[in-house]
Amino acid sequence: MRKKHRPVSNINVTPMVDVMLVLLIVFMVTAPLLTVGVPVNLPKVEANSLDAQKEPLEISINENNDIYLGEELIPFEELILKVKTIAGSNTDIRIFLRADTTINYGEVMKVLGALNTSGFLKIALVTKKPS
Repeated sequence: MRKKHRPVSNINVTPMVDVMLVLLIVFMVTAPLLTVGVPVNLPKVEANSLDAQKEPLEISINENNDIYLGEELIPFEELILKVKTIAGSNTDIRIFLRADTTINYGEVMKVLGALNTSGFLKIALVTKKPS
């Protein structure tokens, strides 16, 4: 005699839950590593945050007055040339300028002035909210 096989009405979701938990852990571990790697001690200021539509260029100045475009260390003399190369003819590109609190104000203004005289007008100074 042949047995009648009935369809199983239970769905085993354990493998799917296992995969989702592994993915969650992987993303939780890798997400903090995706930020810019230049350590800068930002000043704390009360201000509203800006909404960015496109990925902005990030220029950072650390406590040793080293200038970084993204994560690449570049000399001040090459900064405008590299920014123009990345931006092309688009001077409306957003630029985020991050500077350490311990550096001289003149160093920040030197970079800001060079960007401004080159036609880049959408420059935002990045700060931290006070805790």
